[in-house]
Amino acid sequence: MSSGCDVCGGSWILRIVFSRQVADTICFGATAQYLNRNLRISCRTDDTGVMTDASKTTAERATRDRPWMMRTYSGHSTAAASNELYRTNLSKGQTGLSIAFDLPTQTGYDPDDQMSRGEVGKVGVPVAHLGHMRTLLDQIPPGQMNTSMTINATAAWLLALYVANAEEQGVASNELRGTTQNDIVKEYLSRGTYIFPPAPSRRLIVDMVAWCAEHAPKWNPMNVCSYHLQEAGATPTQEIAYSMATAIDVLDAVRASGQVSDEQFSQVFGSISFFVNAGIRFVEEVCKLRAMTDMWEQIGRERYGVTDAKALRFRYGVQVNSLGLTEAQPENNVQRIVLEMLAVTLSKRARARSVQLPAWNEALGLPTPWDQQWSLRMQQVLAFETDLLEYGDIFDGSTVIEAKTDELRASAQAELDDVLEMGGAFEAVESLKSRLVSSMAQRTRRIESGEQTVVGVNEFRETTDSPLGGEGAILKVDHAVEAELVADVAAWRAARDQPAVDAALAELRAAAEGDHNVMPASIALARAGGTTGEWGNLMREVYGEFRAPTGVAGATGSAAGLGDVVEFVKSMAGGPPKFLVAKPGLDGHSNGAEQIAVAARDSGMEVVYSGIRLTPEQIAASARDEDPDVIGLSILSGSHLNLVPDVLDHLKAMGVDAPVVVGGIIPEDDRPRLREIGIAAIYTPKDYEIAGIMRDVAELAVAHRAD
Repeated sequence: MSSGCDVCGGSWILRIVFSRQVADTICFGATAQYLNRNLRISCRTDDTGVMTDASKTTAERATRDRPWMMRTYSGHSTAAASNELYRTNLSKGQTGLSIAFDLPTQTGYDPDDQMSRGEVGKVGVPVAHLGHMRTLLDQIPPGQMNTSMTINATAAWLLALYVANAEEQGVASNELRGTTQNDIVKEYLSRGTYIFPPAPSRRLIVDMVAWCAEHAPKWNPMNVCSYHLQEAGATPTQEIAYSMATAIDVLDAVRASGQVSDEQFSQVFGSISFFVNAGIRFVEEVCKLRAMTDMWEQIGRERYGVTDAKALRFRYGVQVNSLGLTEAQPENNVQRIVLEMLAVTLSKRARARSVQLPAWNEALGLPTPWDQQWSLRMQQVLAFETDLLEYGDIFDGSTVIEAKTDELRASAQAELDDVLEMGGAFEAVESLKSRLVSSMAQRTRRIESGEQTVVGVNEFRETTDSPLGGEGAILKVDHAVEAELVADVAAWRAARDQPAVDAALAELRAAAEGDHNVMPASIALARAGGTTGEWGNLMREVYGEFRAPTGVAGATGSAAGLGDVVEFVKSMAGGPPKFLVAKPGLDGHSNGAEQIAVAARDSGMEVVYSGIRLTPEQIAASARDEDPDVIGLSILSGSHLNLVPDVLDHLKAMGVDAPVVVGGIIPEDDRPRLREIGIAAIYTPKDYEIAGIMRDVAELAVAHRAD
């Protein structure tokens, strides 16, 4: 075997196994397709996250743009299972990694922590220590892979583990390419995996940006994430403005920290990337991205004095919209995903650098490898079969596109100016949260009223049974995984050099309490064998924990469509019902719970909602003290079969007999078990008629009072 790729001379990255035979080793970024027992190899030779098709003639390559980097967002169960999935996806032509971590990893808990119960390995891969990172990236050389990590509050720790793993393989940090999401503002506003208050959270981001500028210049330390803002209801104007405000807040803090020289600042500006959303209104989405491209360059030139054209590029990755994926007639999600992909690929000057597509059945549960392959093939057909990449920007000169782009740019600039006048994104979290909850409430009302059509949900509901469902249609994480990980982390702690860990923890505490950059101490702890929970707990002790605003109280709602429920509630003997809405476990996706709380409030009910991340015992204690008529639990992480019984046990122990309803992503075959243990009603994404849900709650309250 030669020492480099025969096509491009690049270094080898991965040995891929097909059946029982080892296929040719492929080059970094290569697309390997096992067709008729042969490999066709296409090589990527640059570092921009795009590839060129080496099978084309020289003339064709000269006129055809390189495609974007192709990723699938994945990870589940264990590091070993996820590694197998990654290597399989790479063999199918995926050209970068996008790692999904489980909720304990994202929120700084070890698998054996009480807060981790029911959540280990459910929505991503658990990474509690360096051993897990080694396994996760086995046979995937870190110096040659471009890795995106969706990690925020614990981003410094996961980057430390990534760096320590690379060092063990002789790869220096300055050779690493990839991205840590590291956008805590959008966690406060939408996704919920925050830990610390805003000021120390921003300090951790600044430390990472400064450390990467010096030690990992090819790494993007922050991926400003407007994606989850749209998932929380943001309009295009809000999505642009709030993400730009977050970037400005961080860059201003980096400049003020004194950790980065004036000469380095252009490099720092260029290292900030974005992660955006693309919804079904794909013409408007094209214009949104063209507006973001223009605004980012303007911010760089006017606010920070950046002149380097490469540094001024608006570099973004994308996952198309998951909010619009439906449980009803889920096969319609295929065309939704394809149309949304066009929004981020059609316009050459605003084209994504990397794309990851959700699977068609994500509203039902975790997708299987076959489902992820389908999403990858969508990208490959667009990139390699169509003529899209043979032309310049097909929208240049369009008066319609330019007018809409100008309109969005103007409205976003006005919204951005308003946020900056409030002190910036970190200071304005409470106000921005209320605005997003209001925007989502408006969207919910539009769908319920029929003003906004969703095919298969509120229109065209007639359907034939799909052949795509049935046993094995979604991936389920074995409940034994949690016990396996609990035993694993105990064995890891027992085998390590504890004095070395203690010394590293002391070093980290000194850095966190002082003004030293926390990255060197975090890397030292990773090398010594520290765990995610130890890093997280120490930082909690130093910085404290934060309870983000729910946005419900300040949200402007509407009783539109709720008139009958309002009248029914007014007529109830004993006055309006009290409805306790709660989110057990670590699941931070609170949009559904917030909309239920707003609708209950607008229906005239008394609502108790304390936000995310409550233990079953805390929920039961709140129910004991508040004496609600009905309790609603919202769970989207797949942990319902663990957490719901726990909540019911604690309610019984505390003498609470109020009926309990559950909402979330709950597979059909899990519902009988929940009904058997006493759940009064179950709601899933297909239950969009919020007035009907409110009437159910009110009638449950009447029945409970009559008992």
